[in-house]
Amino acid sequence: MSGDLYRLAMTVLHPGFDGTSAPDWLRRALGEGLGGVVLFARNAVSPRLVRQIRAEHPGTVVAIDEEGGAVTRLEVVAGSSFPGNRALGVVDDVDLTEQVGRQIGRMLADADITLDYAPSADVNANPANPVIGVRSFGPDPELVARHTVAYVKGVQGAGVAACAKHFPGHGDTVTDSHLALPTVHASREVLAGRDLPPFRAAIAAGVRSIMSGHLLVPALDPAMPATLSRTVMTELLRGELGFDGMLVTDAIEMRAVAAMFSPGEIAVRALAAGVDAICLGLTTEDGLREIVATIVAAVRDGSLPEERLAEAAGRVRALSDWHAGRAELRERARADIDEGVGLRAARAALTTTGTAVLDRAPLVVEVNTRLNQAVDPGVVTGLAAALAALLPNTERVRMEREGELPAFDDRPVVLVVHDAARHAWVRDTVAKALAARPDLIVVDTGIPAPPDGDTQGAAHSVTHIATHGISRVSAQAAAEWLVR
Repeated sequence: MSGDLYRLAMTVLHPGFDGTSAPDWLRRALGEGLGGVVLFARNAVSPRLVRQIRAEHPGTVVAIDEEGGAVTRLEVVAGSSFPGNRALGVVDDVDLTEQVGRQIGRMLADADITLDYAPSADVNANPANPVIGVRSFGPDPELVARHTVAYVKGVQGAGVAACAKHFPGHGDTVTDSHLALPTVHASREVLAGRDLPPFRAAIAAGVRSIMSGHLLVPALDPAMPATLSRTVMTELLRGELGFDGMLVTDAIEMRAVAAMFSPGEIAVRALAAGVDAICLGLTTEDGLREIVATIVAAVRDGSLPEERLAEAAGRVRALSDWHAGRAELRERARADIDEGVGLRAARAALTTTGTAVLDRAPLVVEVNTRLNQAVDPGVVTGLAAALAALLPNTERVRMEREGELPAFDDRPVVLVVHDAARHAWVRDTVAKALAARPDLIVVDTGIPAPPDGDTQGAAHSVTHIATHGISRVSAQAAAEWLVR
């Protein structure tokens, strides 16, 4: 096996791993030219861990999903210090969004992270979307575009690369690509007017990376998911939109593509389509080397041009070089601390009706707080804890599926719901609770149900709060409002 070819194949692979220290196999791979690593909450991300990685390969692209809101890897235990994209879109203050992006970038700079897999540039056109929802700035393309740009400017202004995702747009889907292949049923004209503007804007703003979505978009390619489609990755993204930065896949073990091909074949097809970096959310030494061998074999048999592989590796190195040249920006960002910006944003995002005030410890009933596959299962949803800090003896009960409500006594009742707009059983549960306790308070942390006669739910509460996001600061903002 050619050493140069092997190293090129290593450069384009960006695996995740188990454990809180870099395992021996990963260290060996880094020494052999592994181009990147993706970190998750399970790794207990710390500067020490990143130093271990960089000791073997200083130019490694160290990536992480730190969106703010529900998707956090650094703040899973306490909950994010930032309210998330939907909340920022509700406030619609691009300066505030840029400030939030800058502070997220500063936090990542402190850990010596190269690349933030954020922001979500998806236009959440379908309220039934199971995986984007509050991760999107909203349902309006122009709003999403301007906040995507602000977020990118913020993160990259702190010397950390941003990544707009999930191209060509995951907002109009009813399937979670972690579980199956979603299809976007939209014409080219609708895609051009609705889904692509945020990506065009991000490219014009100089975003360093874009992540592909594992999406079937028949109007663009009726046969292959976007990640594996040269029509989407090269002709559209590179050619029509003019993106020349690093294009990375969403994790290739996601069922949307993993159900179709082996990991090695996914990697080869994605590279041939125009992708530069292959994200493997979790792999092993054997798994990594099998993919390397498959890429090398594809070059040798002519199914993957060596020039294409070399181009991909070059773009990975270019991102690494960009990061290396931004050390001064990162130092400046470390001195520009604004730890209160997330809470200010969360407070500004609250939408409220009613006047209820809690003067004693309530019963908090959480309805449907199980979140989607993009969210780490340990993430804190928060309102009960935030209220308990203000009102000791606050009690929490969780309902993760349809069932009997707990017995209500004379305590105030706070019903915390997520995405009432998506789930009839959640709206029915709210209606039953309101029938028993018309004075209860409803707090919706997701996309609220519209206030019409068909929803019977959250919006009919006497006091209703929408946080438009799940985070520590969103919970704190709601708790403060209730105990004002």
